[in-house]
Amino acid sequence: MTELTATTSTAAPVVDRRRIARYLQDYGVYVAVAVLLAFNAVFTDNFLTVGNLRTQLIQVSPVVIVALGMALVIGTEGVDLSVGSVMALAAAVLPLYLGYGVVPAIALALVAGAAVGAVNGALVAVVRLQPIVATLALFVGGRGLALVLAGGQLKQIHNGTLLAIGGDDVLGVPAVVVIAGLLAVAVGFVVGRTTFGRQLVAIGGNRVASQLAGLPVRRVLFGTYIACGVFAALAGVLATARLTASDPSALGNLMELSAITAVVVGGTPLTGGRIRVLGTVVGALLMQLVRATLIKHNLPDSSAQLVQAVIILVAVYVARERKSR
Repeated sequence: MTELTATTSTAAPVVDRRRIARYLQDYGVYVAVAVLLAFNAVFTDNFLTVGNLRTQLIQVSPVVIVALGMALVIGTEGVDLSVGSVMALAAAVLPLYLGYGVVPAIALALVAGAAVGAVNGALVAVVRLQPIVATLALFVGGRGLALVLAGGQLKQIHNGTLLAIGGDDVLGVPAVVVIAGLLAVAVGFVVGRTTFGRQLVAIGGNRVASQLAGLPVRRVLFGTYIACGVFAALAGVLATARLTASDPSALGNLMELSAITAVVVGGTPLTGGRIRVLGTVVGALLMQLVRATLIKHNLPDSSAQLVQAVIILVAVYVARERKSR
C-alpha cells in the first residue's frame, strides 16, 4: 500500500504538467490573442477601430502566406530559411517584366520562387543535406541575386492593375487579406483531406518508416519546398504591390523568424508530424498584435524581436514537455 501511494503521488505532477503543456500548445495562442485584444481595448486609444484593425490585417497578410508555406515544411521536420530572400527575389523580378503585363510579371516572380524551392527540395530530398544547411545557401544567395537584378536600387511601381491588387477591396475586405484567407483554407484542405497532406504529415512523423511503407518521400519533400518557395514569392509580390515599390534590400528581412514563430506558437512542433493551419494563422496575428501593441505604447520596434525570441523559447519548451512526458 505504501509503494502504491508513493507511485501515485509521483505520477500526478507528471500527468498535470503534460496536460498543461498540451493545453498551452493547442490553445495558448488563442488565449494570448484574446488577452492582447482585451488589453488594447482598455489601454490603447482607437486600437479596435475598423481602420486600425484593417491596417493590422493588411500588414500581417504576407506573414500569414509565408507562414503557411513554412508550416508545410516544418510538418516534414524541415525548415526553410530562404523565405525572406525569396520575397526579395520576387520583388526584384516583378518590375523587370511588368512591361509585358501584370500576369506574365507575377507568373515569372512565382516561377523564381518555385525555382528556389526546387533547389532547396533537391538539396534536402536528393543530396540529403540538413534543411537548415540546405536553405542557408539561398538565404544568402537569394537576396544577393535579387540585389543584382534590381541594380541595388529601389524601383517605384506604377502599374495600376498591380497597385489595385495591393490596395483594393473585394466585397469590402482588402484583396491581400482575401488572398491570405483563401490560401489558408486551401492549405487546410490539402493537409486534412488529400493524400499528399497525409503523406507529408507521415513523413514528418517518421521518415524511415514512411520510406519502408513505400511512400514517395523524395517527391513529397520536393513538392513541399517548391510550395513554400511559391508562397514566399507571392507574399513578395503582394508586399511590393502594397508598398508601391520594389525594395529587395529591405523586403523580407527577418521574415523567416516571423514565419517560424507563427508556426511554432500556433502549435506545429519543430519535430514535424503535425500541422496546425488555423493555429499558424492565429500565431501570425499574435506576432502582429505584439508588435503593434509595443509600438502604440512608444516602445521601439526592436523590442518586438526580443518578445518574439521569448515566445519562441516558451513554445519550444512547451512542445518538449508535451513530447517528453
